[in-house]
Amino acid sequence: MATDVFTPEQRSAVMRRVKGRDTGPERAVRRILRAAGIGYRLGGAGLPGRPDLVMKGRRTAVFVHGCFWHGHDCPRGARAPKANAAYWSAKIDRNRARDAAAAAALEAAGWRVLTVWECGLGDPGFAARLVAAVRDQAAALSTAPSPSA
Repeated sequence: MATDVFTPEQRSAVMRRVKGRDTGPERAVRRILRAAGIGYRLGGAGLPGRPDLVMKGRRTAVFVHGCFWHGHDCPRGARAPKANAAYWSAKIDRNRARDAAAAAALEAAGWRVLTVWECGLGDPGFAARLVAAVRDQAAALSTAPSPSA
């Protein structure tokens, strides 16, 4: 087992600096939506999983996930920690289970759930795909389906 390069006090200080709100990826998603004229609320208090962004009128909840913390299948998310591996593996598994339960509860309540992964932010066309995903839902909610659509 690899030992930690930090003392317990230093490790605690490092972990305290890990933010759960207003992260870089979350701010990037907010900038994209704001530039497209799409309004949202922060925090999602009262909703399962407390989504990062909520568009109540569109019944859309957006989660912005860090690849490592939520166990994404990209290279960064699949990277296994060397120190305290059993703890982190269990922690990430719990995060994934919690994410799935929150998404299922929101969908059962009639909400659309969009998950944005940190690694996807740099993809060409990401902003356009995100805006289209949000707007497509709004169109589906605000108009009756037509035979030509």
